[in-house]
Amino acid sequence: MRFRNLLVALFVVVLAVGALQAQTAPAKPAEVKPVNVAGTWELTITGTPQGDMTGDATFVQENDKIKFTMAGPGGFEMAGEGTVKGQDLEWTVVISTGQGDFSLTYKGKVDGETMTGDCQAGDFGSFPFTAKKKK
Repeated sequence: MRFRNLLVALFVVVLAVGALQAQTAPAKPAEVKPVNVAGTWELTITGTPQGDMTGDATFVQENDKIKFTMAGPGGFEMAGEGTVKGQDLEWTVVISTGQGDFSLTYKGKVDGETMTGDCQAGDFGSFPFTAKKKK
């Protein structure tokens, strides 16, 4: 009889601890919905050796994935892919040259219809960029 009471008491304690853990378990963070950047933006990179560079950048977005295109200097098209997480976005463009591939990695933040961030131009340094969504 004593053994049975001990087992019942142990069972009750295990249930109580399980219920307590369920109540105090940290809540999973809510998934942050990516902002919508789809469309055409007037993008300006400042401080480059060629001076400020402005052009129309087009973003196509599917959930948190983006595709980027923009006319580059000399008329060639730059294209890249990246992601949007909340208001933060990042994309990379790889340009093939006679000396090999060259990467431009953009990291920025969207605030309404404006975007700000930096463009890492390989070993040449980082240059700030701004963009404004075109209507």
